[in-house]
Amino acid sequence: MASPGLSNRNNGKRLGITEPISLGGPTEYDVIKTRELEKYLQDARLYESQEEAVSREEVLGRLDQIVKIWVKTISRTKGLNEQLVHEANAKIFTFGSYRLGVHGPGADIDTLCVGPRHATREEDFFGELQRMLSEMPEVTELHPVPDAHVPVMKFKFSGVSIDLLYAKLSLWVIPEDLDISQDSILQNADEQTVRSLNGCRVTDQILRLVPSIQNFRTTLRCMRLWAKRRGVYSNVAGFLGGINWALLVARICQLYPNALPNMLVSRFFRVYTQWRWPNPVMLCAIEEGSLGLQVWDPRRNPKDKYHLMPIITPAYPSMNSSYNVSSSTLRIMLEEFQRGNEICEAMEANKADWDTLFESYDFFEAYKNYLQIDISAENADDFRKWKGWVESRLRQLTLKIERHTYGMLQCHPHPGDFSDKSRPFHSSYFMGLQRKQGVPVTEGEQFDIRATVEEFKQSVNLYTLLERGMEIRVSHVKRRNIPNFVFPGEVRPLRLSKVTWGSRRGSELKVSGDSQPDKLCEGKTDLDGSDGGQKRKRVDDNVETNSRYAKSLHLSSGEVHAASPPISNISSCSTKCESMDANKKVDDSIADSLEKIENPADIPYQNGQIEVSSRCKPPNDSLPAAANTSSSKEAEKMALGKNMAGPYVSHQALPELDELEDDSEHGHQVKDFSRNMKSSQMEPSEESVSVSAPVNSSNGAGPSTDSYNGGLEELEVKHITFVCARIFRLSKFSSHYSIMFRIPCGFLYLVACAVFVLKIFCLFFFFGNTIL
Repeated sequence: MASPGLSNRNNGKRLGITEPISLGGPTEYDVIKTRELEKYLQDARLYESQEEAVSREEVLGRLDQIVKIWVKTISRTKGLNEQLVHEANAKIFTFGSYRLGVHGPGADIDTLCVGPRHATREEDFFGELQRMLSEMPEVTELHPVPDAHVPVMKFKFSGVSIDLLYAKLSLWVIPEDLDISQDSILQNADEQTVRSLNGCRVTDQILRLVPSIQNFRTTLRCMRLWAKRRGVYSNVAGFLGGINWALLVARICQLYPNALPNMLVSRFFRVYTQWRWPNPVMLCAIEEGSLGLQVWDPRRNPKDKYHLMPIITPAYPSMNSSYNVSSSTLRIMLEEFQRGNEICEAMEANKADWDTLFESYDFFEAYKNYLQIDISAENADDFRKWKGWVESRLRQLTLKIERHTYGMLQCHPHPGDFSDKSRPFHSSYFMGLQRKQGVPVTEGEQFDIRATVEEFKQSVNLYTLLERGMEIRVSHVKRRNIPNFVFPGEVRPLRLSKVTWGSRRGSELKVSGDSQPDKLCEGKTDLDGSDGGQKRKRVDDNVETNSRYAKSLHLSSGEVHAASPPISNISSCSTKCESMDANKKVDDSIADSLEKIENPADIPYQNGQIEVSSRCKPPNDSLPAAANTSSSKEAEKMALGKNMAGPYVSHQALPELDELEDDSEHGHQVKDFSRNMKSSQMEPSEESVSVSAPVNSSNGAGPSTDSYNGGLEELEVKHITFVCARIFRLSKFSSHYSIMFRIPCGFLYLVACAVFVLKIFCLFFFFGNTIL
């Protein structure tokens, strides 16, 4: 079995594509906090026992013996001479969390079987080897997936979960000391082999490119636990998977090569809060290679331009490992990065601890409206297949909803599934729904996504292995009607005041706002109706718009009052107001219209969630230590800007709706069961998809497709913009001179407008033909 340990002491060589941000070593504080972090991870039972580690090694050794017997058997069957049969060999490599050394108790082992050119994938690997494994008593839950994007065989060997891939090389004999990190190994390899080899090659390359493997592993364990607790660990759901988090952590290790895990965790949140996506995260330069394989490059490959959060693999051929990220999941992760950054800063001031950082995200208290996707089958085998297929398509539902509502209705998919013990072969998935923040709420406005849901169900039911009993149901459910089986012990918790980082932060902001009314607001505290539900903290630049439809919220530490509808820019955090009656009417109308929904085909979806921005700037501290901290952060920010400079800085993703529309074309990269499914993927139709919202004309007709009329529309918009800007300048002119000469402002404004209109009239009278 391959994968020898790697030891990094890079002899002073620079790792990464840029210079480090800081070469500073750990302080005594870092040493203490790192010990606390390591103890926290141990208490969280993230480390396997010695007995389990030995058991895993024995399973891998036994599996390596099995594939060696298998390749000799098929070599003899194919009529090879005795010498080739004797020399025939296959090897087992590991990758993923096990290879990185960050796996926990009960985790599966990602393995790769490398075989010779005469051992085929279809007939031999998914044929003879599968038969051999099925006849072994220690092998259970054998589940081959030959039509997946990366073909895999899943099973349990003596209770240890194994994911086994296969790579067929162009060699007649596989040497025992094979080095799969060499690019020549990809010579004449098919696409499935290249993808299968990529996992091992990337994992080994990561370990070579970090300055300290031990610090990298501890930090990665921390970030994996944090991501799972906060609900952002799932590649299939559109968040980030294990390899993505490993690459992000490895880049931080390169930027701070001498830092301990405590500082690396803090800098992780600081760096990626400021990261200007879609600038890519890369551990090394992208190599073109000599084999002609396509590498990630948005300048050459149009599809790469749609990637919102590129995290590039370091091994040739370099790929974007996070192509599943959508605009919704990116927004959610950025909010979590911001929260993590604030908590780490609070930890430095002894105002928070590791428990605060690792607080679990209360998904079923975060939203008022949810989509519930129920799937079921008649037996265990059908259910396993059906579940895998539906999971691979759920991301398309998120994209379709956001595309068909022009991004006004945002979805937050829960990364896991829930099972009702009273119903065999059944699972439920949930998506939180909310109106896009910063958009004014119109009373009576509805989101009707019935057609979108039906389109999604039809695409799912095109599954080529569909059997009787495989069913899917999509329905709307309000927060108060969430089924009990999603909660621990199937008992709905009482909605008591819960002290979380968000509530503490909101309380501090209220106090600071009352005591320092001159501080400007920069962020926000999210309010979820009047029932006390504290929502996820949002990262939004438009504070003024988001504050228009706010309600008062009672928290454990007191009452937070939302700002009143602003007339001008918000200039104080101490402003208090009452709940708006209009919002209550909107919420009531939404509740009335949605309570009647039972059939997923009859869903007039709406969202009444309200959000208000009220995260304030912390008061300026006059102490020298605070000044030093501020200057240090500014220096790091400048260094980070230089680190993001490179050949891809000019790359900007297309508008949000363009990205959502194109993203449906990549569905086969998640899971592809047959060639027919590629053609059956739902493409955006001309009738239901529009990149920009239609312009309503006076007669109710839709926008013209004529290019000349489009040009006139553009000119009219420019003229209107010019006139509005001129009128705004006249109003400022009137106010200024009204104060200076003590003349009524209204009179001056009328005079100025009259002069302006007269000027426009004269221009058109004398130069009308030229202008037109």
